[in-house]
Amino acid sequence: MAAVLEGQEPEETAAAAEDAARSTVEAVDSKPGASFLLAGNQLNLDLRPGGCHRLQYLCSQLLPQLLQVEFLRLSTHEDPQLLDDTLAKVPWSLLRLRSLVLKGGQSRGALGACLHGTLTTLPAGLSDLACLAHLDLSFNRLETLPTCVLELCSLDALLLSHNRLSELPEALGALPTLTFLTVTHNRLQRLPTTLGSLSTLQRLDLSENLLDTIPSEIGDLSSLCELNLASNRLQNLPASLAGLRSLRLLVLHSNLLTSVPTGLAHLPLITRLDLRDNQLRDLPAELLDAPFVRLQGNPLGEDSPAPPSPPDISQVPEMPRLFLTSDLDSFLVTPHGCSVTLACGVRLQFPAGATTTPITIHYRLWLPEPGLVSLGPHDFLLSGVLELQPHGVAFQQDVSLWLLFVPPRVRRCREVVVRTRSDNMWNDLETHLEEEAPKRLWARCQVPHFSWFLVVLRPVSNTCLLPPEGALLCSSGHPGVRVTFPPGVTEEPRQVSMQSGPRSFLQPVTVQLPLPPGVTGFSLNRSHLHLLYRTPLTTTWDDITTQVALEFTHLYARFQVTHFSWYWLWYTTKTCVGGLARKAWERLRLHRVNLIALQRRRDPEQVLLQCLPRNKVDATLSRLLDRYRGPEPSETVEMFEGEKFFAAFERGIDVDADRPDCVDGRVCFVFYSHLKNIKEVYITTALDREAQDVRGQVSFYRSSLPAEVPEEAEAARQKKGKDALWMATLPIKLPRLRGAQGSGQGTDFSLMPLNLGDAETGFLTQSNLLSVASRLGPDWPAVALHLGMPYRELQRIRHEFRDDLDGQIRHMLFSWAERQTGQPGAVGHLVQALEQSDRRDVAEEVRAILELGRHKYQDSIRRTGLAPEDSTLPGTSASQTPESAQA
Repeated sequence: MAAVLEGQEPEETAAAAEDAARSTVEAVDSKPGASFLLAGNQLNLDLRPGGCHRLQYLCSQLLPQLLQVEFLRLSTHEDPQLLDDTLAKVPWSLLRLRSLVLKGGQSRGALGACLHGTLTTLPAGLSDLACLAHLDLSFNRLETLPTCVLELCSLDALLLSHNRLSELPEALGALPTLTFLTVTHNRLQRLPTTLGSLSTLQRLDLSENLLDTIPSEIGDLSSLCELNLASNRLQNLPASLAGLRSLRLLVLHSNLLTSVPTGLAHLPLITRLDLRDNQLRDLPAELLDAPFVRLQGNPLGEDSPAPPSPPDISQVPEMPRLFLTSDLDSFLVTPHGCSVTLACGVRLQFPAGATTTPITIHYRLWLPEPGLVSLGPHDFLLSGVLELQPHGVAFQQDVSLWLLFVPPRVRRCREVVVRTRSDNMWNDLETHLEEEAPKRLWARCQVPHFSWFLVVLRPVSNTCLLPPEGALLCSSGHPGVRVTFPPGVTEEPRQVSMQSGPRSFLQPVTVQLPLPPGVTGFSLNRSHLHLLYRTPLTTTWDDITTQVALEFTHLYARFQVTHFSWYWLWYTTKTCVGGLARKAWERLRLHRVNLIALQRRRDPEQVLLQCLPRNKVDATLSRLLDRYRGPEPSETVEMFEGEKFFAAFERGIDVDADRPDCVDGRVCFVFYSHLKNIKEVYITTALDREAQDVRGQVSFYRSSLPAEVPEEAEAARQKKGKDALWMATLPIKLPRLRGAQGSGQGTDFSLMPLNLGDAETGFLTQSNLLSVASRLGPDWPAVALHLGMPYRELQRIRHEFRDDLDGQIRHMLFSWAERQTGQPGAVGHLVQALEQSDRRDVAEEVRAILELGRHKYQDSIRRTGLAPEDSTLPGTSASQTPESAQA
């Protein structure tokens, strides 16, 4: 994707902010910096540090330009006392102010959530703003509505979203010209009865609150066109709602409504009535048949409880819950909905009514293979890739998706998003973060369709709607980064962001970047400053300093472009920065890693390959030591985030070419520092392993491989350059293959003779296990899972014995038995697993073998005189046949 790469703005103290404001004000009279702070009748101070200091300085200068200001934006992420002192100067300095935006939310916390501002009240003097028509106090900490707001006689729009208001004052009805009021995401428990006095009110949004009743006076809002009461606790509605003759949109979803006024069906102008997710069991026929009514998630048509008592929420049937333990499985979703938890750290919630017919959902967790995941240079992958099928399936209601991930170290100006793939492109979804533990976070989103999903850490994306009249786009992460779109830049409105935009503009666009830290317009040496440019599809930077007209202020550099791409302002004391800039760019993404190749102790043909950051190697090796063995990890290799590399097996060893990640017999990797970067492969050899050990090697190469894999000595000579293809070579040894033991029924495995269990309680020999294996058939995977074998091992067995069902069964059973040798309770565990897999016939056969073994043992100790003649074992009877079933 194309983007503008922000530079860094130096940290400013209050004095530095005042100096910057002074230099800007001085530029107002000399034209070049007039648009920096003061653009026509707009004063924008909400996205830059020290906004209050700047405004106080401007007010102290008594500039005639301030008399023309009608729009003021000021961030509330300031010291509360400083903010209060600054706002007190506004009424007598900005006499013609029509719009005042005092919003928080421009800054984000460690988890990427918007931070609320410090505003808790407003100075009484703001009531003197006689022309003020628009007041935005969103994302602050207001617990009560300031009195001065109720005295603004010209107020037309009042925005109070994301505060802490528990009620609205009765005096609210005294605002004679109010047409728009939004109080979403607060704590409202009641509404004033004077609300009906707002005769000019056209849009009212009270969603996401704690309201359980609505005053009947709301029916007096004769001009009301849109009313949103979603996500409250409403159990009934006043009949006066039917008197809202101008109403076009009524949103009531996610409440506790059991009925609605009949008169709603006769509102003449209504075009949408949203009643989803309530407790409605009966509706007037006019509403049931109306095309503008949405009713999903209601138990319509079911027998209702005895009215008029409110519904008992505790008696509503609990949504079915599923807990799945595999990373490759399916589950059924019915019209009743369900909540599903997957083993891979994923949760899905299907609300009731999401589907009208039962549907089977298939899911799978993929590793981020090349071609499936494409990341930008500043993106970090935080999860694997979850696939949900059938792709593109549409639900009647939104499905909620939670993906679990471990948060990386906090990075400035970054946010976590869930990304989904459609039409071969990845798009970001609106994501909310929920903390489960200090090192575990859930990324929650509403799923628009089923496809592939993953979690990404990306730069904060700032967007705006670009009309033909032009616009100003500012970065919330780096306030000094701004893009100015002049009039005529586009023929029709379009959405643009800091990370993407049209391929070209009709007019040049002005880009502003902060000067590098420690450099000002006064101390700038132009011979040391370079503007670097990179196209999205390349990794090299070009110096375009001499090709553009750079303008400098005290803190910023400006230049014009005709399309979006990557730009970097670089300052150095060296005369040439071509190679230096490229190396610095690479270091932003560089990791020092080790390559590992380990062989499973039980089956040397199973090889684990892994690429790990250097600080994680020791812990990983100690964890794998009991199951794997192999050489020491390779020496350190420098690798980039998202870099592709290959593992090639050499000197008589090959890998199965049917793997989807295998290219010309070479296994493909993509390195992500936050993931395990692990693959388990199955190697073979054409040499005679019965006669000798086979010594081979695995070599790792960057990017693409040479046509012919070089010998180890040649590879070592190629290692000289930092960017050489060859990275490391690790040895692999396949031991000499021994002939199969036993009765000749299992030539695919090699085991020492074993006795599972003990003689006193009964044991199974290799011959007994072969008899059990011959009867399992296609049910063997269920038995294996109940025995505790991981699903990954089942996949390996299926892969290794693709066309041999008997080989799959024998290999599963004997590999489990080998690990249980000497362990108490192993035979009982096998019997229990057979019963849980609905193979009681085989379980009874095993019990019979054990009983016969115990009889044989008892008879032997009687013959030797070690036990009295009448001694019997518990659970035996005289009717049992003393025929031995053991080899």
